[in-house]
Formats: sequence, C-alpha cells, structure tokens
Amino acid sequence: MIRSVIKGIGAAKPERLVKNADLEGIVETSDEWIVQRTGIRQRYIAGEGETTASLGEAAARAALDNAGLTPDDIDLIIVATSTPDNTFPASAVDIQARLGMTHGFAFDMQAVCSGFVYAITTADLYIRGGMAKRVLVIGSETFSRILDWKDRTTCVLFGDGAGAVVLEAGEGRGLTSDRGVLTANLRSDGSHKQKLYVDGGPSSTQTVGYLRMEGREVFKHAVGMVTDVIEAAFSEAGITAADIDWFVPHQANKRIIDATAKKLELPSEKVVITVDQHGNTSAASVPLALATAVGDGRIKQGDLVLLEAMGGGFTWGAVLLRW
Repeated sequence: MIRSVIKGIGAAKPERLVKNADLEGIVETSDEWIVQRTGIRQRYIAGEGETTASLGEAAARAALDNAGLTPDDIDLIIVATSTPDNTFPASAVDIQARLGMTHGFAFDMQAVCSGFVYAITTADLYIRGGMAKRVLVIGSETFSRILDWKDRTTCVLFGDGAGAVVLEAGEGRGLTSDRGVLTANLRSDGSHKQKLYVDGGPSSTQTVGYLRMEGREVFKHAVGMVTDVIEAAFSEAGITAADIDWFVPHQANKRIIDATAKKLELPSEKVVITVDQHGNTSAASVPLALATAVGDGRIKQGDLVLLEAMGGGFTWGAVLLRW
C-alpha cells in the first residue's frame, strides 16, 4: 500500500525575539504571571517585510533542502494558516510563485491551531489517492497581526513563525512498522465558536478583527477533546501509549500539554515542548516543535510519533506516523 513518508523538514522564525519582560511595558503583566499560567518565556514577532508567505517560503526552502529536493519535484503545496497575506489569493499560491513553481497546484487550509494536522491528513489523502507524489505541507502564521495588544489575556500567548515538511509517496505493508502516516483522526464542533474566534472578517465587518478567547473554557475542553482523538488513533493502529516514542502536541499552554500527557500516561521525557521558546504559533506550532526535536536529534528514523492539535472552532485532531 502507499504510505505518505516525511522526507524533509524545515522551520523559519522572525528576527525579532520578544521576551516576557519586554511585554511589561505594553500591558499589565509580568514574566512570573505568564510563565506560571502558560509556560511561555518568549516568542518571535514578525517585523516589517516579514509575512506569513515569506516565513512559509523560508520554511519550505529549508524542508526541500533537508529532503534533497527542489520545487520542481513538488506536485502540491498546502499551507495551513489563519493569517494569510491577502484575503485572496491563497498564501500557498504566493509561496508557489516565490519558489518559482508554475506547475502543480496549491491551496490554503483554515483550521486555526489544528491546521497543520488537518493539512497533513489532506496531503496523505492526495498521495494515497494518486493525485500527488510529493506534497509540501506548511504551517505559517503571523498571529501578532490579529492580536489586541491591550488585552493581556491574549497578546502574551501568541507568536509568529513557520514550519514545513515534504511528504512523499512510499511503499508500505499496511503495518504499524511502516514508515509514514499510519492513522489520522479529525474532529470539529462549531457550537464552541464564541470561545475562540476573531471578531472580524470580509463578509461580516469588512475588517481583519482581533482574536478573542475565553481561556478557561478552552482549557476546560482541550484535554478531553484531544485525548478522544488520540485514543481513537491508538485503537485504529492497535497500539498503546507505551508504544509511542515521541508526543508532539500543539504548543498552546504547558499546563494543557502536561494534563494531556498525564491522562494518556505518557512520560514527560517523551513529550516535545517548545511553547516556552515560541509561544503559541497556531498552525505553525506542531511543525516548529517537530523541526526542533528532529534538529536536536531526539526524533530519529523509525520512531513512532504522535501529533496532536486543537484550535478555534473548535477543531481538533491527531496524526500517528512513523518517522
């Protein structure tokens, strides 16, 4: 059978590093307050000339270099983002042009913080369906552009960045020992919209709007929702948490990550945490964390890796893959 195997990975961050102490002059907050409640110590904020497309392009080029491929080898580009450069065209098409690609096709995917998990799942379907041999999957965000910098409950949480992987069709035997994507489970429930959303848009207010969040409500639902799809992944693959080598969750809040790992009985040494370094980068969160763990040698070929994310909507999902 066909498996979608990750052949390369890359990441990109804005130049400007903003530490918690730097925010004390903007809103009423403190390093201690932010770290205690979220685990975040710093984040990167996009500056002039740095956009979702430019960061996505940089991450894409790094992933292609890591895979030993060129844009000519790519059939499809999927960009997971909630902060595109333009209402249209898609940032994926912009990145396609930046890479010099005039073949194939490209589109954006909007599932907020779950975007990368949704995009990996979609790319896997295109590959297994025979419509693409190689897919560039990018999570890229500039959430700093939709933050209300007077709202201390949200502006301290988010950062900007991008991560990318190259998925390539490979051969598998239908076993969990196969390399590539093994299972994918996606969910959504629009009844929770008001708990995490942006209060603007082209059709409603003709503005971009600002991010609004009911933090306690999000926290209350997060652990139960993500463990639901993770347990579904375990059931489909016929494995248990003990079989997982690395857990790479969405990097929104260390308390949520810790609670999820505890509920699943995953030891802390198997959990990849980068929220302290990047903050919440929405759809870029999982690929940035993945790139960090691959880059420092933790994740190696043959490892069983669990990806998980939850975002506004609510959307949530999990992907199980062998590196």
